[in-house]
Amino acid sequence: MSENTKLVRWGIIGCGNVTELKSGPAYQKTKGFTISAVMRRDAEKAADYAKRHEIKKYYTNADDLINDPEVDAIYIATPPDTHKYYGLKVAEAGKTCCIEKPLAPNFQDCLSISEAFEAKNTPLFVAYYRRTLPRFEQIKKWIDTKTIGEVRHIRWHLSKPTTDQDRSGEYNWRTDKTIATGGYFDDLASHGLDLFIHYFGTIKEVSGISLNQQGLYTSTDAATANWLHESGITGSGSWNFGTFEREDVVEIYGSKGKITFSVFENTPIILKTKEGESIHQIHHPENIQLYHVEQMREHLLGNSAHPSSGFTASHTSWVMDQIIGN
Repeated sequence: MSENTKLVRWGIIGCGNVTELKSGPAYQKTKGFTISAVMRRDAEKAADYAKRHEIKKYYTNADDLINDPEVDAIYIATPPDTHKYYGLKVAEAGKTCCIEKPLAPNFQDCLSISEAFEAKNTPLFVAYYRRTLPRFEQIKKWIDTKTIGEVRHIRWHLSKPTTDQDRSGEYNWRTDKTIATGGYFDDLASHGLDLFIHYFGTIKEVSGISLNQQGLYTSTDAATANWLHESGITGSGSWNFGTFEREDVVEIYGSKGKITFSVFENTPIILKTKEGESIHQIHHPENIQLYHVEQMREHLLGNSAHPSSGFTASHTSWVMDQIIGN
């Protein structure tokens, strides 16, 4: 692919909330990309989305979008239980694809999707966009340049109060164990665990405990874990979705310093070394997937390798499976 190649025309399967601000506009803002069609089973909602975002075509059938000759690449933004179903269709069509995270509800399905794209020699990206955000890239630079010396351990605690929706019993696919076995853990913890793998490499050992403490829905609502990276760095995590207050704290302990930050909150990053403590505020872009999408373009141009692939996302899912006993 060269700079002179025609626009990459994207189609979106599942134009729900995540595509409104977080991701969809990023495809329209990235040079060389455009969105030419969207698909949603509800025709009225699909038409409304297309009109509001100035997209020419909409479908109610995914096969029609996948096989549209005016669509070169597909972004799958549906709940994870349908990622394999749609992903294999896109792989068979030989079209570039980006799939929302987690790649699938379990490791084996992730592997099946990744291998299907590999067999077609077709790019597969996964929307673990934190790997490309400046906030987290700065932390990686400190790690790689040994600003805090040799990293010894990473610890993450994430907790949040029970929501009104949880208490009401209203259906939420994120807490339906047939779609997301780990509930909010699948949706949220995946981001942080994938980021830690990006920082420190493959995890070779992991053990965990998961359970449902509140009995409000079918998926788990609490988990703890310990793991070991092949690099020798140890890790620990705890996630609970029924606590008094929200807390999101990551601490990276090094031989000569410490980094403290949040995975989800845009709070300052704290760097502590023998020279003292410094505070760094690095804001996210308006469309949080912008750098992720721009780096997909760079990958397709052959300028750089995108950091989030089907196989990196599959490893993240393997780690999650070990924690929740999936």
